Amino acid sequence: MSVISFLLDAGIAGAGAAFGAGLAAIGAGLGIGQIGKGAVEGIARQPEAMSDIRANMILTAALVEGVALFAVIVAVIVLFV
Repeated sequence: MSVISFLLDAGIAGAGAAFGAGLAAIGAGLGIGQIGKGAVEGIARQPEAMSDIRANMILTAALVEGVALFAVIVAVIVLFV
């Protein structure tokens, strides 16, 4: 019996997939929090640029969410394939 087949039978791959999905969710949450913090600080410093800052914030948050969703989907694929 090889080491890789033993690890896969022991459920290590499932634990790794769960860890990866959780890490992606935590990273996305932290990233979006930093985006929001920066946007609020930018609007506080220059209220006249609020619409530009808000539009860029929403776009960046959507991109971060897309990357996080991709990471979770890859983790689920690893779990079931």
